[in-house]
Amino acid sequence: AKFTALPVTRSGGAIASVTVQEGCDRYCTYCVVPTTRGREWSRDVEAILGEVAENVRQGALEIILLGQNVNAYQGEDRQGLRHDLAALLRRVARVDGVRRLRFVTSHPADMSDELVAVFAEVPQVCPYLHLPIQSGADRILDRMGRNHDVATYLTWVDKLRRALPEIALASDFIVGFPGESDDDFRQTLDLVDRVGFAHAYSFQFSPRPETPAATLPDQIPEAVRAQRLEVLQTRLNAAQLAANQRQVGRVEEVLVEGFSKRQDGELTGRTPGYRRVNFPGPATWIGRLVRVEIIAGMAHSLKGRALDRLPDECNLPDRSPDEGG
Repeated sequence: AKFTALPVTRSGGAIASVTVQEGCDRYCTYCVVPTTRGREWSRDVEAILGEVAENVRQGALEIILLGQNVNAYQGEDRQGLRHDLAALLRRVARVDGVRRLRFVTSHPADMSDELVAVFAEVPQVCPYLHLPIQSGADRILDRMGRNHDVATYLTWVDKLRRALPEIALASDFIVGFPGESDDDFRQTLDLVDRVGFAHAYSFQFSPRPETPAATLPDQIPEAVRAQRLEVLQTRLNAAQLAANQRQVGRVEEVLVEGFSKRQDGELTGRTPGYRRVNFPGPATWIGRLVRVEIIAGMAHSLKGRALDRLPDECNLPDRSPDEGG
C-alpha cells in the first residue's frame, strides 16, 4: 500500500515538498500516469500535518503539496472526517511557522468553489495556480479525454480572478495532437490571448506506448508540430513578458533561494506569484523572506532592489478579495 510510512523529510531548505496524493483516475488518452502510478490515493491528514510540522521545524517557510492530480485529494483525519484539498490547505495553513503554501498539479475537472475561496481567504496560500488545459479547442479536448471544455476552464479563470485579481495563472499545452486542424490550433492561440498566462509549459505531441493517443488516426507530421510549437511559444513568451513588465514598481516578498546563476553577487528567489527575481544582497538573506521592489521585467525573470528585510516574527499581510494587483 502507498504511504505506509512517511517519506524522508529533508532538512536545511526554506522550501519543502510534501506528497499528499498519488495516481490519477482521469485517463487522458495521451498520459501514462494511471498505468505507471495507479489509481488515485490520498494520504491521511495527520500524516501530512506531521510532515509539514517537521519540515517547518527544520527551517521550511514554504510548503508545496504534491500530487499527480492534487486537487482530487480526498483524505481522512483521525476522526474519519474526509477532507478535500481546500480543507487540507486550511489545516496546513494553521501549522505554526508555515508562511507560504502552494500545490501542484491540478486538473480543471476537479476544481471547486471551495478551492477558489481558499485563495481569497487563506493568506498563506500563494496567488499562483498551475492549471493545465492542454488545448484551446473543445474537439481536441474531447479526443484527449480531458472531461472538460474551454468554457468550463474559462469559468474557473474568471472565478479565480474575481476572488483574487492578482493571481498568476500557469498552464500546459500540447500542440499537434492527432487530428488537430489549423483552426483547432488557432483556438489555442485565442485562449492564450484571452487568459494571459503568467507562465506556461508547451510541448509537441509525442506518442507514449500503451496510450490510446498513440494509435489515433490523423497523426500530425513532425514538421507541422514543430512549427505550431514555435508559434505558440512565441505567443506565450510575449504574454509572460507583458505580465512581468506589469510587475515593475510593485514591492514583493521574495523567498531567497540562493545565488543567481546569471549575475555574480546577486541573489535569486520567487515572489508569491512564482515569478523569479534576481537582486543584489548578502548571503545571509538566503532562506529568508526579503522585501524587494521590482525595477525591471524581462521575458523569464524580474530584476529587483532589496528594501528592508521582513523580520521573521512579522505577521502575514491580510488579503481580501477586493484587493487588486
